[in-house]
Formats: sequence, C-alpha cells, structure tokens
Amino acid sequence: MIHLVVETLSQYLFVILASPLFAGIFERLKAIIESRHGPSIFQPYYDIFKLLKKETLISFKSTRLFIVAPYIAFGIYSLIALIIPVFMSRPIIFTASGDFFAGAILFSAAAFVKIAGTMDSGSNFSSLGISRILSFNFFSEGTLITVFFAVALITGTNNPYVTNNYLISHPLSNLSLVHIFAIFAFFMIFIYESGRIPTQSEGLQEMGMIDSGIDYEYSGKLLAVNKWSSYIKQYLLGSVLLNVFLIPWGITNTFPDFLLNIPVMFLKWMFLIIIVLIIDTTMAKLRLFKVVDFLAVAFIFSILFLILTEVIG
Repeated sequence: MIHLVVETLSQYLFVILASPLFAGIFERLKAIIESRHGPSIFQPYYDIFKLLKKETLISFKSTRLFIVAPYIAFGIYSLIALIIPVFMSRPIIFTASGDFFAGAILFSAAAFVKIAGTMDSGSNFSSLGISRILSFNFFSEGTLITVFFAVALITGTNNPYVTNNYLISHPLSNLSLVHIFAIFAFFMIFIYESGRIPTQSEGLQEMGMIDSGIDYEYSGKLLAVNKWSSYIKQYLLGSVLLNVFLIPWGITNTFPDFLLNIPVMFLKWMFLIIIVLIIDTTMAKLRLFKVVDFLAVAFIFSILFLILTEVIG
C-alpha cells in the first residue's frame, strides 16, 4: 500500500511540477532555431512565481464564478493526471475513478469551466476568443472521444492502463493502419490544444487568438493558475499521445525502479518536441477559418479509425 501511495504521489507531482518545463524547453529550442537568444527553459516557472506575487484585479462586472473557475479547472486537470498513464503504466490509487471516456469528459468539463469563467468577465476581447473556441471545440472534442472509443474497441477495454499494456505486448498493433489513423487524429488534436502553429500563434494575440482569449481579463494569482493548468493540459495530452499511441514502451512499474520513468519521459518528450518544432518552424499559420478545416481532417481520421476498427477487427 505504501508503494502504491508513493507511485501515485510521484505521478501527480511529476505532472504538476514538470509540465511547465517542457513548455520552456520548446520555447528555448524554437528561439535557437530562429537565431534568437530566447528565454530560459525555466521561464514558465519564473512567470508563474511572478504572477503569484502580483495583485489580482477583478472587473466590477464579474461574479464569484470568474474567481473560482481557474481553481476548478486546475483541480479537474489534477484529477485527470491521476487517471491516465502519463508517468506509470500500471493503475494507481485513483485509476478506478475513471477511464478514457471519463478523461475526455473531464477535459471538456475543464474547458467549459474556463470558458464560463472568462465569459463572466464581460470583456469583448475575451468574448471574441471564447466565440472562436466554441466554434472549433465541437470538432476537437468529438475527435478526442471518437479516438478513445475506437481504441477501446481494439483492445476490448476503455481502461487506459490496460490499453497501454496491450500495445506493449502486441507490438505489431502499433504498425496497423488503424493505429496510424489514430496517431494522426490525436496528434492533430494535440497541436490544436497546445496552441501551436499551424492552428494558433502566441505572437498574434488579437488577430489569431483562440485559447489566449481565456487569459485576457485575468491577472495575478488567477492568471498564474490559468497558465499552470494550460501547461498541465498540454503535458497530459502529449503524454497520452506518447504512452498510448506513439511509444508505449519504456515505462517501468517496479519499486523503486519506477523513478527511471523520469528520464524516460524526458526523452519521449524531447522526441515529441522535435517533431512539433519542425512543424512550428516550417509551416505558416493557417487563416482562422481554415482551422475548422484542420480539425475536420482530424475528425475524419478519427471516423476512419473507428470504421477500420469495426471492419478489420
């Protein structure tokens, strides 16, 4: 029981503490490629700590929802971190509280809470960003649920840990056409949800903002929590992509060898960061109305994945 508690705490703390680091590594490597000095890899931590010390300004139009929404979203992402295999490949204490579908629903719930809190601010800029998010999320969330549903049909279970072990013990399944469609669909959703080119660009706020609109009216501690939860969401989606779809191998379960998962996850994430960097630095940002086409292609991949699962399976 003690080992299980240690493993659970290790997974949770690694997700919470390491998620900003991967965002910092990406920005640092991108700056190097673009011949800029760029920020430190620890810049996300500096930003969070700086914001935690600043005063929080709240619009007179806002209600209590505006204040509590970032904390609720952070709590939801924390729960997801205890359900899906993002550090351990065997179930931990809270795994029984949900599965793939629960994870997808929780992602949607966190997005809904952040949107509701942002709308409560009454800001026109925030409303613009929210309207764009709502215009696109019906494709992204539909793709996420469809991919998880098809994976459950392949493995006979919607338990993410069992799925991970199935793909490890059946390596040829990772080379099947069905699995390749799943990788494409989920990777496109990861690109969109993490705010990378070609769908979004942090440097074009008003002209190209989607997720950035959520943070417009937040400041101080609330903005810090919002940014931190965004880093956690990015890590969770990326780790599912790596541990379930791309590279299910390499994670150990024995105590205390599971601590070797820390360097393993760093290596996996460096692989993913390099792929995203190549796309981010070689492609132009899509026009806003083309983002729907991008997500529609991801949704089509997920539907093909679902059809092939039934036909081939």
